[in-house]
Amino acid sequence: MNKKLLIILALLALLVVVMFSKNLIAKTALSAGVKAITGLNLSMKSMNVEIFKTLIGIKELKLYNPSGFPDKLMIEMPEIYIDYDLGSFLGGRAHFEEIRLNIKEFFVVKNENGELNLNSLKIVKAGKEGLPKEEKKEAAGMPELKIDMLQLKIGKVIYKDYSAGRAPKIREFKVNIDEKYKNITDPRVFASLIITKALMNTTIASLTNFDLGPLTLGLGETLKGATKITTDVAGKTLEAGKEIGKEAVETVGKAIDKTGETIKKILPFGK
Repeated sequence: MNKKLLIILALLALLVVVMFSKNLIAKTALSAGVKAITGLNLSMKSMNVEIFKTLIGIKELKLYNPSGFPDKLMIEMPEIYIDYDLGSFLGGRAHFEEIRLNIKEFFVVKNENGELNLNSLKIVKAGKEGLPKEEKKEAAGMPELKIDMLQLKIGKVIYKDYSAGRAPKIREFKVNIDEKYKNITDPRVFASLIITKALMNTTIASLTNFDLGPLTLGLGETLKGATKITTDVAGKTLEAGKEIGKEAVETVGKAIDKTGETIKKILPFGK
């Protein structure tokens, strides 16, 4: 058997191994990346990785609270869509052309000792240390990251306070966020953006004395460049962002349902 044929067979064998193990490899990498940014564990029902189309689809991802909290769950995401740059990963970098996060529920929990689950996040701890930006990134052990476009959906934020007794006081906030952001190059900005957007339209920060200030550092340009996809106010107002970087916002009256369906077809949350 000649040398060229051996090389071809070896490459085919390697391709078979990659095809069968790609989902496991991706799950391990994702878990490690989330752990580096948050310090928390996660689970997911399924993950499908397509190498040639460079797409990743994740179903029912859950991020869990650390020990010491009566509620196990911090964040529930029924769907995540990722369009990645294969070349960057082969070069040891994490470059995503598009990420779509669909957060159904975000749970903020205060336990019986008055401890807040948000304060256990590595990104929050790093922000409180008062370190310069680059040192914070290094101290948190965060990976390199580049996201060309991020679509962020957040449905509800639920606050549970167990500090007054076994039965928690519960407050629910329907934030209904659906926005796009572009050119995110820092994992700290990525994580801080999610937490900030989840809390900024609620009273949770004031109820818990949680300081959003350190998280908002560096978010100015990202928030300024946000494009709203849909904002439904009492079923009467719809704002449609047509392109990232454009300030095209349209108010719709009687034709809201028809317009909403059109936008969903143009910008579906999953492929």
